[in-house]
Amino acid sequence: MNLDLRIPMGLMFTLVGLILALYGWATQGSALYARTGNIDVNLLWGLVLFVFGLGMFLLGRRSERKLRRQPLKVVVSNRPRPHGH
Repeated sequence: MNLDLRIPMGLMFTLVGLILALYGWATQGSALYARTGNIDVNLLWGLVLFVFGLGMFLLGRRSERKLRRQPLKVVVSNRPRPHGH
């Protein structure tokens, strides 16, 4: 089983980034951001996480497709197999 960890991690980061960006967009302009100089940190970091997760997911899918196109290599060894101990 060849599971590329970039695929599930990319999905997780994309989902968390989307949730955080939506929360930041919904609370835009509120007093919540007065401490940060009215910078919507949730929206910005949500977008960063979304783009990072999307990049990881797409890179994982690309390498998965590349592996499917390559033929399997069969390694034949002439060495004798060990017999128990």
